[in-house]
Amino acid sequence: MRFTQRPFQKTPTMRHLLDRAGGALAGLALLLAAALCAYAAGLPALTGRVVDQAAIIDDATERQLVQTLADFEQRSSDQIVVATIHDLGGEAIEPYANRLFRSWGLGQAGEDNGVLLLVAVDDRKMRIEIGYGLEGTLTDLHAKLIIDNTMVPAFRAGNFSGGIEEAVNDIIMVLEGNAAELEARARRFAQDNEEPVWPIVLFLVVWSVIFFGGFAMALLPPFFGRKIGPNRYKWLGMDFRYSSGGGSRSGSGGGWSSGSSSGGFSGGGGSSGGGGASGSW
Repeated sequence: MRFTQRPFQKTPTMRHLLDRAGGALAGLALLLAAALCAYAAGLPALTGRVVDQAAIIDDATERQLVQTLADFEQRSSDQIVVATIHDLGGEAIEPYANRLFRSWGLGQAGEDNGVLLLVAVDDRKMRIEIGYGLEGTLTDLHAKLIIDNTMVPAFRAGNFSGGIEEAVNDIIMVLEGNAAELEARARRFAQDNEEPVWPIVLFLVVWSVIFFGGFAMALLPPFFGRKIGPNRYKWLGMDFRYSSGGGSRSGSGGGWSSGSSSGGFSGGGGSSGGGGASGSW
C-alpha cells in the first residue's frame, strides 16, 4: 500500500494573529481618518477667535473683538468664537454650526464651555451654538433674545460689525451672570415695537357711530318723531321723508340721505449637542 504524504501546514502563531489584527486596525484607522476628513470638508479652518471668511467685519471691530474675547477667556476659561461664512452650501444652519463647533473643539476639554457665533451672509442666517457646559447659563431663550433684539435689527440696517460686536457683549454679559439686564432690555424692545392700539379703537368707535347712527336715523323717527305729512316725520329738528318702500329718506336743515355720496359702508382695514438658537434677517 502506497501512502501519499500531505504538505505540512503551519499553524498560525499568536504573532501572526497579532500582525493581522494590527493590519486590520490600521486599515480601520485610515478609513476613520478619511471619514473625518469628508465630514469636515468645506468647513473653514480655526485661525483665531474671529474667523471672518465672509469679510463683513471691519478691521477696527475685529481687533476689538479679538481682544474682548481673549480677555474674557482668560478670566473665565469660557471660549467664544465668531465665524462668518459666505453660505451653508445648502445645509441647514443648525447641523452646520454643530459640525463646525465639534470640528473646532470649542471650549475646555471636559467642561464643554464654548460658544460659537456663526453668520452665513448669503443665506441671511445666524446662529449661536452653545456647548453642553454653558447651556444652563446661556440658555436657548437668551440666545434667541440676542439674535432677535440685537443682531437682526443691526443686520437689517447693514451694520454687521456693530451687530456682531453687540451680540458678543450680550453673550459675555449673560455668562457673567447679568442675564436680568438682557431680559429687561428684551421687554423694553417688545414694548417699543408693539403695534399702537388707539387707531384700531378709533376706527371701531367711528364705525359704530356711523353704523348705529344711520340705523337709528332710519328706524326711530316714525316711532319718536312727529308726523307732519304722508310718510314725513319731524324728529330732532330734522324733517324725514320716507318712500312707500321705507328705504329712502331725506331731511331739510341737515338731514341725511342714504342715496347721497356719503352713504354705504366701507371696510376698515455644543461639544455641543445642538443647544442654542437660530435666526434670519
